[in-house]
Amino acid sequence: TMTIHNENQIVEVHVRSGVYSSDTIFDYSRGYIATRLFSRKACFIMKIDKEYIPELQEIGRLAFERETMKTVYSPNNVWVQFQSGHSLFGRIKDWLIYGKAIEQLCAGLPLYH
Repeated sequence: TMTIHNENQIVEVHVRSGVYSSDTIFDYSRGYIATRLFSRKACFIMKIDKEYIPELQEIGRLAFERETMKTVYSPNNVWVQFQSGHSLFGRIKDWLIYGKAIEQLCAGLPLYH
């Protein structure tokens, strides 16, 4: 399911597929996407690249087109680097950068950038 919050510039995507279930937040106001994979107990965060990610105004229209999902969830491998969350100030800094919506999704989980 997809929920678009135009007033906050946030899109929530919930995929319920057993072991492959996930929640994703597109925070256009902050410029980040966070995906929480339930099977891995981790959060993956990336900067929104406008070349590959549709604008907020287009997402509602594109959500019903199958090709959009292929673009947003590319089958290509994505390489990530683990950022340790041992420092309290490091964690606070993360949440200042990523915002409240992503903090609520990823709090208490290791973050991969």
